[in-house]
Amino acid sequence: MTNDNNLTRRDFIKTASAASVASLAGALSGTGALFASGSDTIRVGLIGCGGRGTGAAIDAVNSSTGVEIQALYDPFQDRVDSCLKRLRERVPAAVKVKPEACFTGFDGYKKLLANKDINYIVTAAPPGFRPIHLKAIVEAGKNVFMEKPVAVDPVGVRSVIASSELAAQKGLAIVAGTQRRHQQRYLELMKRVRDGAIGEVVGGQCYWNQGDLWVIKKTPEMSDMEWQCRNWLYFTWTSGDHIVEQHVHNIDVINWAFGALPVKVMGMGGREVRTAPEYGNIFDHFAVEFEYPNGARVMSMCRQTKGCADRVEERIVGTKGHAFGYGEIHGPNAWKFEADEPNPYVQEHADLIASIRAGKPLNEGRQIAESTMCAIIGRMSAYTGRAFSWEWAMNASKLDLTPKTFEFGPNPVDPVAVPGVTPLV
Repeated sequence: MTNDNNLTRRDFIKTASAASVASLAGALSGTGALFASGSDTIRVGLIGCGGRGTGAAIDAVNSSTGVEIQALYDPFQDRVDSCLKRLRERVPAAVKVKPEACFTGFDGYKKLLANKDINYIVTAAPPGFRPIHLKAIVEAGKNVFMEKPVAVDPVGVRSVIASSELAAQKGLAIVAGTQRRHQQRYLELMKRVRDGAIGEVVGGQCYWNQGDLWVIKKTPEMSDMEWQCRNWLYFTWTSGDHIVEQHVHNIDVINWAFGALPVKVMGMGGREVRTAPEYGNIFDHFAVEFEYPNGARVMSMCRQTKGCADRVEERIVGTKGHAFGYGEIHGPNAWKFEADEPNPYVQEHADLIASIRAGKPLNEGRQIAESTMCAIIGRMSAYTGRAFSWEWAMNASKLDLTPKTFEFGPNPVDPVAVPGVTPLV
């Protein structure tokens, strides 16, 4: 989803709390990191020039001083062109992109990463590409802001964890696009949950139920591969299905509240409304139960169907009350978040850049990989109708949705899953 905003750097500083500004200022004074050309300038290379990638690059510029956008990559030239146009409209002073620093094709990201001046990658290509891109980014020695989710299958999750461990060894920063982890109301809520405001966490619910989204129909000129990459929301290998691509936000909050990962999963779902060919091979609704180590069970629900009830939230149930992710606690320790807060899409870049400049790089790679895996196992259970353990999925599943080749041409995909028939791999 495109998360465009008009927040300027001045607005950001004005709306930030005094504590956040002081913390950021202290971090910015650090000298622990080395930068290209001997300065502390953040030089951004963007991988994935769609709406979210372009918006994230703008957010990076608006988050901190000394941020430049130097290179762009997308498989498609029209995406590069539209991205560059929008960047020049929104953050013109920060755009330092030369024609020779715009790359296309499936391997153009390698040319971008070969630029030794670039020290900050925003990667927002479709999720199926993210394990491949992250591996190359870390091997090239770049810090990275990585959109969520970070994989679409267990093999990809393991790759992201390995890349994150290598990044830690190299002293590189990784922050993921789970902006709730950088949002003031969630931070304050989770502190209270940790301090026992709702007692022991014993259950919960999380939801992302909304209407339909954009869709791109195939034209006679498009190959299978081009269409799947452009219409990426609707193919499991590109998006992971909407439980992974979108609902991962809410599942991540539940993991955060428990301070743990689920041990078992059982899910169901189907394709009831979006049945036309342009909707690829994904489901339009899911309901998944996650069981956590203390025996607590959480119901996870997501749907993309217009004309139905919408709900996007998290509810955390404790022995002494319950909490809502949007910033409320009900019970004897009732509380409601009522302060101003920075735009979290900007704040996540501010935190990442501050950590780089302070020489104390944040690394959220494993955290987001594990939350992504939770969403993946929810989808796997719903697709197959099978219940299974986290341990099996993480250590034994061989599911790998990566196409055999990346080239514009035919690319047959699996049929729509049928619970009870589709095998668990």
